[in-house]
Amino acid sequence: MRIAVVGAGWAGLAAAVELIRRGSSVTLFEAGRVAGGRARAVEIDGRRLDNGQHILLGAYHNTLALMRQVGADPDQLLIRHPLQISDSTGFKLTLPQWPAPWHVAWGLLRAHPVKAREKIKTARWMQGLKWRRFKVDPQLTVSAWLDAAGQTGQLRHHLWEPLCLAALNTPAEHASAQLFAHVLRDSLGSTRASDTDLLLPRDTLSELLPDPACRWLLAHGATLHFSHRVQHLSSDSSGVQIDGQAFDGAILAVAPQHLARLWPDTELPTAYEPIATVYLQFSAKTTLPYPLYNASGKVGQWVVDRGNGLLACVLSGHGDWEKLTDDQLATTLQAEMGLTGPVHWQRCIREKRATFSCRPQTPRPRWQTTSPAIRLAGDASWHEYPATLEGAVRSGQRAAQSF
Repeated sequence: MRIAVVGAGWAGLAAAVELIRRGSSVTLFEAGRVAGGRARAVEIDGRRLDNGQHILLGAYHNTLALMRQVGADPDQLLIRHPLQISDSTGFKLTLPQWPAPWHVAWGLLRAHPVKAREKIKTARWMQGLKWRRFKVDPQLTVSAWLDAAGQTGQLRHHLWEPLCLAALNTPAEHASAQLFAHVLRDSLGSTRASDTDLLLPRDTLSELLPDPACRWLLAHGATLHFSHRVQHLSSDSSGVQIDGQAFDGAILAVAPQHLARLWPDTELPTAYEPIATVYLQFSAKTTLPYPLYNASGKVGQWVVDRGNGLLACVLSGHGDWEKLTDDQLATTLQAEMGLTGPVHWQRCIREKRATFSCRPQTPRPRWQTTSPAIRLAGDASWHEYPATLEGAVRSGQRAAQSF
C-alpha cells in the first residue's frame, strides 16, 4: 500500500516507521523545515536547545522501543534517575531502588515533613485506587477528587497538585481527575518499579527520535517532504488525493488546531493551555539538588537541570505568569529559586496554544474518521493519556497498524 503521513512530529514519525515495518510505501509531508513537532531542537543565539521540556518516564515503553528500532540507544541518550520530588520549602519524597510497590510505600513513609496520619491516609487512598482499577468519575476535576478523598495536606500541595500540572499541563482546579488517575496508574501505581524512573535527555529531544527516525526512514525507502504544507486533501472510494498525488490511505498527524483545515469533520478540543520555557544560564558550577526540581513559588513551577549551569524553568497552564514580560519572568524565577549568582544568558520560549487543556470530558479527536482511507494520529487522539510523547507514539503506531 502507498500511504501518506502528514506531520513529522513524534506521532507521524511513529506511524511512518510502523508503516514501513509492515511493508507499506510511505511519503511523509511536514510543513516545517525539520522533524519533531513540539519536541525538537531549535537554534537560539548559537545554542542548540529544546523548544520545550518533555519529561520521559520509564513507563514510556513504546517510545523507548521505537528509539531502539531506529538506532537510538536509550541507555546512551537518556540518564535514568529514581524518582524524587523535592522543593524549596524542604519537602522531599524519594523512591528507593526497590521492587514495586514497596518503593512507593517506602517513599511515602519517609516523605518529609509529612505527618504519619496523612501518610497512612494516602496509602489507603492509593490502595483504594488500585482496587477500583484507577476508575474515577469522569466529571471530576483533580481538585474535587482530592477534596472528596480527604487529600488536603502536605502531599496535596507538594506532590499531587505539582504532578498534575506537570503531567496534564492543566491546573488541578480544572484538570481531569480520570486522566490524572491514568498517569498515576502507569507510574506510581505500576507493578514495575522502573516505570517511575525519570529519564532525562543527555542532548536535545531531536537526538532521541526525530533525527534518527528520519535517517531510518530514508534508509528504508521513505520519501520525506519538508517545508511542504499540505493544501488540498480529499478522499473517495479509490483512496486519497494530497496536493495532486494519489495514495491508498493517509494518516493525519498534526496538532488539533490544524486538523480543522485538513479534515473539518473532526471533533476538536475547545480549550488550550500555554507553556513557557525560561532558560537561565548560570556558572557551570550551579546545580540543583535533583535534576527535576519543584520551584514551588508564586510563579515558578518545575525546573530541569540541563547541566553546566543551564536551568530550564517550565511554566504551564494559564496563570498570572502570562502577564509578566520575559525579563520579569527570569528575575522572579531566579529569586524564587534563591540563586544569587549572575545570569550569563537567558531566553524565554512561549507558546500560547502549546497543548489541549485536559479538562473533564473535553472533546478530543477520534482516530478513526468518516473516510475509511484516513486515520488521525497525535497525542490528542490517544484519549487514555494527556499530551505526552508516549501517547503520541502509541497513536501513530495504532493508526499505521489499522492499514
